[in-house]
Parts: sequence; C-alpha cells; structure tokens
Amino acid sequence: MFAISILVLLSITAQLKADHGFDVRHHLSTVTTYDAAKDLVKASANSIPDGCTPIHLNLVARHGARSPTIKRMRELDKLASHLEELIKDAEEQKLSLEKVPLWLRGWKSPWRAKLKGGELITKGEEEMYNLGIRIRERFPELFEEEYHPDVYPIKATQVPRASASAVAFGIGFLSEKGTLGPARHRAFAVTSESRASDIILRFHDCCGKYKAFRKSQEPAVDKLKESVLDEITSALTSRYGLNFTRKNVAMLWFLCKQEASVLDITDQACDLFSPSEVALLEWTDDLEMFILKGYGNSINYRMGVPLLADVVQSMEQAIKAKEEKHAPGSYEKARLRFAHAETVVPFTCLLGLFLDDSEFQKIQREESLEPPPKPPQSRNWRGSNVAPFAGNNMLVLHSCPANSASKYFVQVLHNEHPIPMAGCNGSDFCPFEEFKEKIVAPHLKHDYNSVCTVQPEEPEHKPATNPFF
Repeated sequence: MFAISILVLLSITAQLKADHGFDVRHHLSTVTTYDAAKDLVKASANSIPDGCTPIHLNLVARHGARSPTIKRMRELDKLASHLEELIKDAEEQKLSLEKVPLWLRGWKSPWRAKLKGGELITKGEEEMYNLGIRIRERFPELFEEEYHPDVYPIKATQVPRASASAVAFGIGFLSEKGTLGPARHRAFAVTSESRASDIILRFHDCCGKYKAFRKSQEPAVDKLKESVLDEITSALTSRYGLNFTRKNVAMLWFLCKQEASVLDITDQACDLFSPSEVALLEWTDDLEMFILKGYGNSINYRMGVPLLADVVQSMEQAIKAKEEKHAPGSYEKARLRFAHAETVVPFTCLLGLFLDDSEFQKIQREESLEPPPKPPQSRNWRGSNVAPFAGNNMLVLHSCPANSASKYFVQVLHNEHPIPMAGCNGSDFCPFEEFKEKIVAPHLKHDYNSVCTVQPEEPEHKPATNPFF
C-alpha cells in the first residue's frame, strides 16, 4: 500500500513539473490571493454582439485577503511549542538535525503578539481597491452618472473584513469623483443587515438546517482527509528526521497557506512539501469545500435562494426602467455586494458554474454529484478559482435592441472573466428569459424557510462516505 502511495506521489510530481514550473501560490485553495487566482484563467474572446450595451451590473464578491483568526493564531502558537518539543526530543536521542531546515529551529509564529485576528490586511485592501477601479473602467456606460446610494447601492455583511472590503472597493470605484483631499475622495454609503437576520448575504448563519447538516458532516470530512495526511506525515518524518504527527502536518499546511498568501513567503513551511504533496493537500481543502459549501449537498446552495431572487429582481427593475424610459439618475445601475466564501460558493453553484451539461442536468433533477477527483486526475472544482480572496461573480445585463429573439441578455463573469453556463448551452451570454427559465426558476421553487427550518422529527444527516481511500 505504501509503495502504491509513493507511485501516486511520483506521478503527480512528474505531471506538475511538466507544467512549466510550479508556484505554490496558485494551489492554496480558498486562501489563494486574487492576483494569483486571476493568473490561472486565460482571457476569453469577447462574446458581446455589436449593438449590445450594459444597463445593469450585479456584483457578489468575497472579502479581500485577511489575517488568520485569533483561534488559528493560538493554534500556530501551539504548533511552535510542538515543533520545539520535536527538535528537543531529536537532540536528546542524539539524532542528526542536518535534514531539518534552519528556519524550523526556534520558529515562532509571526502572529504570536497579536490579540485580534481575521481583519482585512493591506493586500486585501489593495485587491478590493483595484477591483473597484477595473470595474468602473470596464463598464463606463454604467458608471458615468453622479454617485447616489440608490443608483449604486453598496451592501456588506456586518463582519468587519467584509464591510472594510466594501469601503476599499468604494474608494477605488469612486476615486477622483469627489472633493475630499488631494486624491479627490468622496463619501459613500455601505449598508448592512443584522447578522442574525441577513438571509441575502449571510444566509448560512441564519439557516438552522444547514448548520445542523454541517455539524453532522464535519467529522466525516476530517476522516476523509486522514489517509492523505497520514501518507504525507510518513513522507515528512522520513525526509526531515522528526517524528511529525498528523495534526502537525495539518497545521504546517495551514502555516504554508498563510505565509504564502498573507506574507508572500514560500520558502519556509511551503518548502517542506513536494509539489505532489501540495496537490493532495489542496485537493483535501477543495473536497471539504465541495461537501460543506458546494455541490456536495443541495442545502449548501439552496439556502442562497434569497440572494438569487434579489439579483433577478434587480435586473427586472433595470429592464422596467429601460422600457419605461426612466430619467437617468432615477433608477439603479449596479448592486454591489461584499460577503464571504460561504456566500460566493453557494451563489456560484446556483448559477451552475464549473459544471458540464450532464452534471447540470443532475443538479436540476436533485441528484448528487461526484466529488472532485483525486490528483493526478484533473478537475474543474478548485477553491483557488471558485472562491479565492476577493473572488467574485458579476452578472451584467445587456440591452440588445437589434436582436429579434431577445432584447435582453445576461453575461456572467467569474473573477472578471466570462464563464460558460451549462444551463445556457455552454454560453456566457444568455437571453434573460432563458436564464430565468433554465437556471433560476428550478431554484426559486424552493422557499428559504422550508429549506432552512429544522423540523423536530427530521432524522439526522448521514455522515459522508469515503469513496477515495
């Protein structure tokens, strides 16, 4: 069995080396920075027909890069103590430390002195600020009017890193549009709903049935990871001569992700792992996201129906304003939302993104999907692409008066790139009525309260099975 595992690791390594080099910053699942994630997607040819103009934009964005939470910071402090004990034990047994990286000896967490965590960091501010500038420049027809909060509403959850992301975006989006200071800033509004009742942007916090489902599945998901962690623990113990535990390796992988994304350090914790081991660890994170936030269970995304309804309603209002020739400045041109991975991932699933036609049909029939395949097999479902820091979906409504079949079309952009919709025959530019009929309507037949209200007599969810190991 161990020999088979080694062969798998060698196969993955060979595949990665053949791919013009390996950059761990592209393989950090949902901890991937936005700049690294954007590099993963090749720009598509423009699919917008001549004569079509954007008339409304919906944005659903995750917050930018953030620091670890205070809970995770304290876990890194414990890791430092465990590493110190491992090196001390090796010295007491007079084992050679030649193979142990110098940085590992006496390592202390860079966050050890911090008393708070989880906040938006400078890199996250820059991600959101630059996103605001790029969106304004890409769609000048939408953003030519003077700012008013009813024309360009900016909404965020009450979690500080999300609201701070909205502020950073707004500073970029409205740069040089005001009179404040040398940079000509201007004030703008960011509104939020109470965390206890925000079913549009923080529906996962309000959905009792989902919380029960997640709690029942988390131990099983941890179990699914064990085989990979044990395999890599054995490899690291042999490679560096230290008696690592499974928990040590899991925390070293977490440290790698934080160092690479937050601190831009890739030659310490990340350097402990081979490219093939990084690929497997990334896959375990993507598998967890699939089961607990994505296509693994319909409740993960069905609880997001209020957000989907809000998006469609905003487009219908824009069409009405266009048809009735409302005066400029009297109607909404963009609805800009800032939230979390727990928002962006379900919304991505509601749109049917990252699916082929057969998978989309399964979703429509309420059938479950196969989990993302284990490396070295390829897969579409990657956290680094689906929901990196500042990851986003934009739905741009276009008016196409010359089209005889449909006057209004929706284009979906994922992380600013056009993305095919399986529900619209693989096109990223879909007639609005077809978008509503094939993609939206099957979800909106589910009511949020019926999806999320826990009934006392309901049986518990069965734990996830292990189809891999």
